[in-house]
Amino acid sequence: MAERTLRVLVGKPGLDGHDRGAKIIARAFRDAGFEVIYTGLHQTPEQIVSAAIQEDVDCIGLSILSGAHNTLLPKVMQLLKEKGADDIKVFGGGVIPEDDIPGLKAAGICAVFTPGTSTEDIVAWVKNSVKPRA
Repeated sequence: MAERTLRVLVGKPGLDGHDRGAKIIARAFRDAGFEVIYTGLHQTPEQIVSAAIQEDVDCIGLSILSGAHNTLLPKVMQLLKEKGADDIKVFGGGVIPEDDIPGLKAAGICAVFTPGTSTEDIVAWVKNSVKPRA
């Protein structure tokens, strides 16, 4: 039996109103053969986690440009743990200073992609790092 298609949720947490990058990466994931769920702008961590659980995703990609990454991304991780869904891998991207990356990884964020990272590199990371959940 073939392995099922990876399901990726692309989320835009917080008040960040710029979603061009999220849409570009969502399209790259779709073109790579992933099933993509895009939550749209202005999502709370609660909404993102709820959608991820309802859609039975394998991973969550969070795009953030607002500077609230140190609050919003760990909150997503906390909520996933509280809901028993902390086997969903979470990665982030956007304008995130290098100095903040170790703290995000300590909070459980698997990878952080900064400006200039190619869509090919992000897709390759997902292909190599995320397996369909049981």
